[in-house]
Amino acid sequence: MRIVPGIRQTNRESRTNGVAERKPDPPAPADPPPAAKARSEAESLVTAAIYQDGERVATTGSLSETFGQLRDNPGAMAWIGLYRPSAETIGTLAEHAHLHELLVEDVIQAHQRPKLERYDSTLLVVLHPARYLNAEEEVEFGELHVVLGRDYVVTIRHGENPELGSVRRRLESEPDLLSTGPESVMYAVMDAVVDQYVPVYHGLDNDIDEIEFQVFRGDADVSRRIYELSQEVADFGRAVRSTGRILTDLSAGFAKYHVAPELQSYLRDVADHVTEVRERTDAFHHSLRDILTVNATLVAQRQNEEMKHLAEQSKAENEQMRRISAWAAIIFTPTVITGVYGMNFKRMPELDWIMGYPFAVSMMLVSAGLLFFLFKRKDWL
Repeated sequence: MRIVPGIRQTNRESRTNGVAERKPDPPAPADPPPAAKARSEAESLVTAAIYQDGERVATTGSLSETFGQLRDNPGAMAWIGLYRPSAETIGTLAEHAHLHELLVEDVIQAHQRPKLERYDSTLLVVLHPARYLNAEEEVEFGELHVVLGRDYVVTIRHGENPELGSVRRRLESEPDLLSTGPESVMYAVMDAVVDQYVPVYHGLDNDIDEIEFQVFRGDADVSRRIYELSQEVADFGRAVRSTGRILTDLSAGFAKYHVAPELQSYLRDVADHVTEVRERTDAFHHSLRDILTVNATLVAQRQNEEMKHLAEQSKAENEQMRRISAWAAIIFTPTVITGVYGMNFKRMPELDWIMGYPFAVSMMLVSAGLLFFLFKRKDWL
């Protein structure tokens, strides 16, 4: 994708009755009016300043004015801050700074992975700053592009985080550091990004402690929280490791690009902080894996206890059903005999027999007693 494309003329031919007919080229897309471009640039331009020997000598209101003054002041440095710039604004920047088209494409598209890319004499660094939101108990990631040229640096934020006003004020209070050139801005920005990683680490550490309490408390939603926290830790770990790789790549070019020794020391200090955060973040993976294992074990134990309780309950219900069935059978047999003798037949041998009643009662008692003995023997009663 080209951000500042030219208009490529193409001739389309169609043949009608064997005769080539040339169709007119489609009209080229119209450029936005100058007023719209200026309004878009003004909306995204946070601050643009010219520095000479570490001191701010001018504050400009547009990219054209900034680069114009930069050309008129050899040895000066420009620091331009943009916030969610439009494609037109990036096109204007590319025109004045003579940026490579691939670099422009990356800046406009955003959603880039953290990386360091060099295009001719221009350096592009993509960082993923992070901050911990206490109310939501989650990590918010941003995207920051830093474009370094020979005498300018452009910081492009594609999110609210980080706020670079404090970084600018810090550097302006240290003119000796700022006078070392655009690399000083790169150091200060990366230092601010890494400093924000520390609260994120503490927030995640606190979340893991809370999850441990939830696990042993038997919270039903803890598995979901473990999964979500594992995703946040993984994303945070990728951002930290990528920042570490960027610092390693920058260190490799210290000698080639004549980075000031003081800046080299500062950048190595930032790299040490990144290493510390990365090691602690790696420990989070082991902690969450152990917590997940413990939670699975506790869930399995609770399930076993529930199954045991259900089995005992089912056994008790079966015992009751057997007792009820046994007594129903015992009562059923005398009822059958009583029903037979209760039928009003005219001719029935036992009607005139003097022992008929004792015989029927005896049959009832014997059958009931026999069934009671059998059920008792089978432990149904």
